Amino acid sequence: MLPLRDDNPTRRRAYLTILLIAVNVAVYFLWQPPANDPTSAAFEYRHAAIPCEITTLHPVVVTVDGRPSCARGQGLPTAFPGKQVLLAIVVSMFLHGSLVHLGGNMLFLWVFGNNIEDRLGPLRYLVFYLAAGVVATLAHVALQPHSTVPVIGASGAIAGVMGAYLIWYPNAPVLTWIFFFVARIRAKWLLIFWFLSQFFVNPNEGVAWGAHVGGFVFGALLALLG
Repeated sequence: MLPLRDDNPTRRRAYLTILLIAVNVAVYFLWQPPANDPTSAAFEYRHAAIPCEITTLHPVVVTVDGRPSCARGQGLPTAFPGKQVLLAIVVSMFLHGSLVHLGGNMLFLWVFGNNIEDRLGPLRYLVFYLAAGVVATLAHVALQPHSTVPVIGASGAIAGVMGAYLIWYPNAPVLTWIFFFVARIRAKWLLIFWFLSQFFVNPNEGVAWGAHVGGFVFGALLALLG
């Protein structure tokens, strides 16, 4: 199921949501190398969050056969010595693996983000968005603490937005593309379906489902407390 738009008017234009979308698009087209570029992998290792770097607080090293590793203390060279591994958690929220990845995330952010921004106000919304992204990344790291695979995408932060939307606007009608037809369904059914579907993701697809779940739960809990 793919949301197209919601029937949930806001009191003011969602300038911060628009800015977040613009920044993500600009990063993808103006800074990040294309996925098929030979430098793409090195770019991600230089700038993106990597679970084992977060658990050790040190950049990965390069083994004798050229593979990344977090096994320090063996005289192996560090891949990117100056990398700030904690700052990379935030940077990762603005990196995407493909145009489809970017487009899907920005669609979900546009549909659900404006109402959360309207409720929280721009500053609190920005803090909420970034906090959800950090929590989502840490949830992924908790599940795969030794992984050397970079984690990229705004999905975790946007999942936090979706979790809050479920609590605050469960009955808002959402125009949704369902297989071969379009229908209006309550936001709660779409969001619950999306959340449950994360537990059936193929682990070989490279989807950070733990980040999605962590971000969603974080957003829902904060909305319940708010």
